[in-house]
Amino acid sequence: MALEWLKGGNTPQFWKNYLTVFEDEKEGAVKRYVVFDMETSGLDFRVDVIIALGAIGVVGPAILAGDFLEVYIQQDQFASHSIAGQSSARTHGPEKVVEAEAMIQFLNFIKDATLVGHNVNLDIEMINQALKRLDLGRIKNPYMDTNVLYQRWKDLSEDTKTSLDEVCDALKIDKSERNTASGNAYTTAVVFLKLKKKLGIN
Repeated sequence: MALEWLKGGNTPQFWKNYLTVFEDEKEGAVKRYVVFDMETSGLDFRVDVIIALGAIGVVGPAILAGDFLEVYIQQDQFASHSIAGQSSARTHGPEKVVEAEAMIQFLNFIKDATLVGHNVNLDIEMINQALKRLDLGRIKNPYMDTNVLYQRWKDLSEDTKTSLDEVCDALKIDKSERNTASGNAYTTAVVFLKLKKKLGIN
């Protein structure tokens, strides 16, 4: 993938394409959600970076197995550090791409979907910081938090922070996939579908 804009300062075509999908209202279009999760080098979006991203599409009552993204990001300075909430960074495994290429793949995948994550605010800010490093704007997609949906279902206070494992236990959802960003995204998608049904969300 050519990344000449990083040297030339011109707005890249992929960013123009991303902004364009929000310009036209699509009446009657099927609502698409993208449930995503990430592995990071830490929990401070101002200094930490994304190590891996996993995302999967949801339409109606179904997880779309073929609508899937998994990307690993090259971050040599964090190769020997522990990943927040995960095992140590992989030294062998899937091919890794530079951060710019990962953001291109992510934006091309999500398009104008509503993003869904568990305690999603940090993940959104991690994306925004990655875009900022590329001299681009902030993400435009609406987003939903499965922690907030769980609060609503259980009538909990807004400051209640419930882990994804706790929500899985409450909903009797298998947690065996929770060992990668993509596995977490799939598990969160199952959580989202159950909460969406319980709360009557289309």
